[in-house]
Amino acid sequence: MDSISTSTLLIVLVILILLSAFFSSSETGLMSINRYKLRHLAQTKHKAARRVERLLARPDRLIGLILIGNNLVNILASAIATIVCIRLFGDFGVAVATFGLTIVVLIFGEVTPKTLAAMYPEKIAYPASWILKGLMVPLYPFVWLINGITSSLLKLLKIAPKQRDSLNTEELRTIVNEAGSMIPQRHQDMLLSILDLDKMTVENIMVPRSEIYAIDINDDWKTILRQLVHCAHTKILLYRDNIDDAVGFLHARDALRLIAKDQFSKSSLLRAVKEIYFIPEGTPLNVQLAKFQRNKERIGLIVDEYGDIQGLITLDDILEEIVGDFTTSMTPTPSDEVHPQPDGSFLVEGSVSIRELNKEMNWHLPTDGPRTLNGVILEYLEEIPQPNIGIRLAGYPIEILEVEHNMVTMARIMPQFYRSPASAEDDDD
Repeated sequence: MDSISTSTLLIVLVILILLSAFFSSSETGLMSINRYKLRHLAQTKHKAARRVERLLARPDRLIGLILIGNNLVNILASAIATIVCIRLFGDFGVAVATFGLTIVVLIFGEVTPKTLAAMYPEKIAYPASWILKGLMVPLYPFVWLINGITSSLLKLLKIAPKQRDSLNTEELRTIVNEAGSMIPQRHQDMLLSILDLDKMTVENIMVPRSEIYAIDINDDWKTILRQLVHCAHTKILLYRDNIDDAVGFLHARDALRLIAKDQFSKSSLLRAVKEIYFIPEGTPLNVQLAKFQRNKERIGLIVDEYGDIQGLITLDDILEEIVGDFTTSMTPTPSDEVHPQPDGSFLVEGSVSIRELNKEMNWHLPTDGPRTLNGVILEYLEEIPQPNIGIRLAGYPIEILEVEHNMVTMARIMPQFYRSPASAEDDDD
C-alpha cells in the first residue's frame, strides 16, 4: 500500500463507495418490487422481469450474495480510508477515517441509494439483476457456505424458514381500495362485493317469508287465475293452506303452455311444478353461489333448523350483490323507500334493508342483527313502540312516525344530527 499514491487510493475509495451504493440499492429495489406486477410481466416474457423473478425465487442466495458484496466493499473502503487519513492527519487519522467514512457511507452508500430504490424499485432492480446474475457464478461457493452456516444456526435455534404468505381477504381488499384510477370505481365496487360474499349469509338478502309472492292452490279457481295474471315474477311458489306446506315452483312459461293447450286446471298446475330446492339458513353467499351453479338451480327456499320456511333467494339476488341492481328487479330499491325532506331529514319505510340503506346513504346503522330498519328498532327497544317516540340508534336520531300491525312502517332519520358512539362516550367522560 505504501507504493500506491494517495490520489489513487482516493479514487479506489470513491469506487468502493459507489459499489456499496449499488449493493444497498439493489437489495432495497429487489425486495420492494411489486411481486404481482413482476409475475405478470414475467408471464408476458419480459426478460428483465423473468431474470428478477428467478433471483427472488431463492431470496436466501440473493441476500447472501448482496451482503457478501456489500460487506466486502465496505470493509475494504474502511481499510483504505484509514490509510489515507493516517497519511494526511497522522495519529488522528484513525478517528477521522472512522467518523468521516461512517457519515459518507450512510449518506452516499446507504440512505440515499436505498431511498431512491424504494421510490423506483423497477428502475433499480431490472438493471441490477443483470449484474447480480453475473456475480452469482464466481461468488456462489461463498454464498453456499454462508447460507449453509446460517441454516445450521437456525436449526440449532429450532427456527424453520417460513414461506412467503399469500394475500388474505383483508389485504386484497386494501389493494383494491388503493388501486385508485388504475381500476374504475365500478369495477372496484364489484371486486369488493365479491370479497364480501363470504361475510354475508342468505338471510341478509333473502325475500322474507311475509313478502314471498305465493299462490294457495286450495283457493278458488278465479282467485288463482287472478293471482297468476297479476304476478310480476317468472317463477311462482305454490302451497296448500300454509306456506310451510309448499308444493313447488311454477314457471310462467309452463302456465302459458297449459293455457295454449287448453289444459289449464289445478291438477295440471300441480303436475307442472318443479321440485323445491331448500337452503339451510346461515349459508354464506359465496357457498350458495357455488351450490346454485353446481346444482343448476336459480331459486330456493331458506329453511331454519325446524324446517320452517324463512324466506326465498334467487341467483339474481346474489348476482345483484356483485354487479348492482338489475333494471328488471321488482324489489323496491332504497331510493323508493327513502324520502328526503326539506329540513335535511329522511322519511324511511320500516321494511327497507339496513345494508342497502347504509350503502346508498353512506350511513353506519348496525348490520350485525336484524336486516330491516323495523327489526333494528324493535331489537333496540325490546318492545313494540308507540308513534311519535324518539330514539338515538347508533348515533342517529330516529323518530318513529307510524306503527301498524306490530311493525314500524315509517320513521324519520336525522343524519344532520348524527353523533358517532365514540364521540358520545367522550362527551360522557
